[in-house]
Amino acid sequence: MASLPFRSGFVSIIGRPNAGKSTLLNALVGEKVAIVTHKAQTTRNRILGVLEVPARPKLRSRPAQPAAQVVLVDTPGVHKPSTQLDKRMMQEVHDALESRDAVLFLVDATHRVHDASRTVDREDRKALSAEEDAFALSLLRNVDAPVILVLNKIDLLERDKLLPLIQHWSSKHNFAQVMLISAKKRDGLEELLSAMIALLPEGDRYFPADQLTDQPERFLAAELIREKILLYTGEEVPYASAVIIERWEEPGPVPKPRKGELPKLPLTKIAAAIFVERSGQKAILIGKGGAMLKQIGTAARKELESLLGTRVFLELFVKVREDWRSSRGFVEELDWRRQLEALGEQQSAAKIEE
Repeated sequence: MASLPFRSGFVSIIGRPNAGKSTLLNALVGEKVAIVTHKAQTTRNRILGVLEVPARPKLRSRPAQPAAQVVLVDTPGVHKPSTQLDKRMMQEVHDALESRDAVLFLVDATHRVHDASRTVDREDRKALSAEEDAFALSLLRNVDAPVILVLNKIDLLERDKLLPLIQHWSSKHNFAQVMLISAKKRDGLEELLSAMIALLPEGDRYFPADQLTDQPERFLAAELIREKILLYTGEEVPYASAVIIERWEEPGPVPKPRKGELPKLPLTKIAAAIFVERSGQKAILIGKGGAMLKQIGTAARKELESLLGTRVFLELFVKVREDWRSSRGFVEELDWRRQLEALGEQQSAAKIEE
């Protein structure tokens, strides 16, 4: 029997903050390519996760499935922007919706549904919630690709509440399909993956079969450090912090171990700057006697060593850049794509000088 044609394409994941987009991306890819915390707006950039799917033979209970490469595009949580950083994040969402083969509209199933027709009272969180839902849905109006409604975290919801929830969201948009999942518990992911592949066109791979993400290690390192800041600090610091890798030294040759000694892993040296907006935030981040910064650095270093497969020497510096979230120039500097371009220009200039 002839094999089915290979399929490939881009699937963007959008939804409100804390819907579980990054958790879903990591669960589908099978590796951590996006940082995850319980705090809203953890994701600030588009992040690609590349999923290579082998062909699946036909069984009595299911049809055959072609081999495919699914390029998943994780995005920041949909919210109304108020700062330059917010605007940049929302631009990442809009970019992810352009020229996509399919879209996953992810909804936290535990999130209460409210009547969007009510007049919005700025003190009424229920009314505001409905307004935020309507804003997220408005992004789908001009999307010409099929959109799958994905209700996430269903393991935390009573079954009798599922049908009203499906009816509510299905009335808001002409969704191609409705899928029920728990990304954290990996329930329903196989069915969701099959639904995505069915919507992809025939075509060649966009990335090598063994590549998991388009992100360079420098960006992943900065994100892992920021993840630890989000996890270990209170409400004030995380959203006012940004991380830029200022120095990255690849491992040099490792000396041959002496007789009786165990071989040492190569050493990667990394220096990162953590930017905050006020001196008070800097004090919180450093902590008494440097304890908080040490805790963040130790946790980040351990995960970086696992990621890189080397020993890591990590230096962290905290710098104050007042009101950086409203600085368009600085916000654009945080884009890792721009950082790579600047790094390439520096390396080219250094070669010319040589």
